[in-house]
Amino acid sequence: MAKIRLHAIGRDRDQAVDAATYERQQALMTEREAPIKAGRDWVADGWGDKGRARVHRKGKLTVWERIDLLKDDDSPVLPVGTFVNHELEFGERKQTSPGAGVVTAFMRVEERWAMVIANDNTVASGSWWPKTPEKIIRAQEMAEKLRLPVLYLVDCSGLFLPEQANTFPGARGAGHIFKRNAVLSAQGVPQIAGVFGDCIAGGGYMPIISDKVYMTEQAYMVIAGAALIKGAKSLNMTSHGIGGADVHVGVSGCADFRVPDDEHCIAAMRREMATLPSSAVPYYRYGVDAAPPRFPPTDLTGLLPADHRVAYDTRELIARLVDASLFWEVLPEHGTEVITGIARISGLYVGILANASGLVDDPHTGGKRPAGILYKQGIAKLSAFSRACNDDGIPLLWLQDISGFDIGPQAERHGLLGYGSSLIYANSTNTAPMATVLLRKASGAGYYAMAGLPYDPVLQLSTPVTRLAVMEGRTLSIGAFNTKLDDEFEIVAETEEEREKIAAGMKAVEGRIEADMDPIAAARQMDTDEIVLVSELRERLAAWAEMAYQSPGHRRIKNPRIWSMHDLELLAGGGQ
Repeated sequence: MAKIRLHAIGRDRDQAVDAATYERQQALMTEREAPIKAGRDWVADGWGDKGRARVHRKGKLTVWERIDLLKDDDSPVLPVGTFVNHELEFGERKQTSPGAGVVTAFMRVEERWAMVIANDNTVASGSWWPKTPEKIIRAQEMAEKLRLPVLYLVDCSGLFLPEQANTFPGARGAGHIFKRNAVLSAQGVPQIAGVFGDCIAGGGYMPIISDKVYMTEQAYMVIAGAALIKGAKSLNMTSHGIGGADVHVGVSGCADFRVPDDEHCIAAMRREMATLPSSAVPYYRYGVDAAPPRFPPTDLTGLLPADHRVAYDTRELIARLVDASLFWEVLPEHGTEVITGIARISGLYVGILANASGLVDDPHTGGKRPAGILYKQGIAKLSAFSRACNDDGIPLLWLQDISGFDIGPQAERHGLLGYGSSLIYANSTNTAPMATVLLRKASGAGYYAMAGLPYDPVLQLSTPVTRLAVMEGRTLSIGAFNTKLDDEFEIVAETEEEREKIAAGMKAVEGRIEADMDPIAAARQMDTDEIVLVSELRERLAAWAEMAYQSPGHRRIKNPRIWSMHDLELLAGGGQ
């Protein structure tokens, strides 16, 4: 019936922006990327050479050595939650837990995308710190939504006991990990566990519900270790004697297979992955191969301004994210403050919903008004497009750079609350996989409406220049001190001393909000899944698209001839 017609978008870099502007913006972005790169290195180093030496003395591999053996040679490792607990100190000894002591990452194993959850055995023997359970649970939720196999590399000595009050209780405490194990099992999501070392208490529980459990000769799984048993029951035993591979493979049946060492265990896990159904990605490409963008994604470093006050052309960004820089823009004449349309990423159809930047036409006055704000028609456009994508089974990619909703008397008369509620309802009930990228500003209810993390996207990515907050620091300080300001937002005070006190208070509020908006601060407390460099966005989104289509049969995926998207375009006057 209908054929998808994708159209070329984008321009060469020197046509999109002049050389001086590009170089200036690239320099600012590079400066903002530096702490992200340094933070990644700090996390990857774990507890340093001493931690690695201790692991090697036990005849074991470190977590990153295991991951390198597990993944396909040509597969990237795409971590999520890198900055959880970043540089925080715990306990009287003020110890750090890089990455919360666990690596959670997407990677290909035997040509199938998987979620890998691996204790960092250089950090307190893989202990669970505050936020470690939440990080593991978030990874399990991602795998559940995408139906990705989960591979556990277990080497965990249980809770980091000095901080147990922040790890053990609560709705998303350590015990919720085991519930997610059970839910994944109930939904038929493959789980394969390799047990490599000290697996005490929760570390011992985590692998048990997996479909296949391998144990090395160096490993043991126990509810309580030898030291605790000696104290409680006056029995002098070793942890290996209590729950080693000979016990759990040969007697209890809590593990399936016994292997000599780390290398053999990982090889066995790879063989298990090879027995699973192959990826459905080639099937859903409909005879089209993946293609790189016509314009290099590395251009994004200078095309996305680090200064959130500077406008840019959103379509130039899209042109560097999608295959062959081809895009079918749907409803282009309506709600021009937002952009909606269909493209392929890694050969797979994806619906894109993005904020425009700069100024757009105001249909009410005939003049201009700022984009980056949601108005009535744009909200309705996002809602209709989002529902159509979901109905057609098309994964949704949200590109946020938003200041919030329109405000004021006219906005209320236009019923923005109602239209916004409709968009929130659509995003809350969508079943097609969603990914959200916070390009720069992610402010107020606009962040919610455009599928922010509270609306359960499979993945939310931030960039080095993301600003996630209710509002900008200056705006919030004005609101906080509103009773001390006149109609022009000037301070009203009876004395100079009072004026200085109010000014200092406003400056302190603004500074605190600005610090809160740092993307590392958001990632540290899991308000975003991962910070990526803008030049890395294409690789990340290609992986997400492939994962969204990898496992067939668990969600609706229509063939493109019967998309409701065609009807939406036709009824809006976009077809004959």
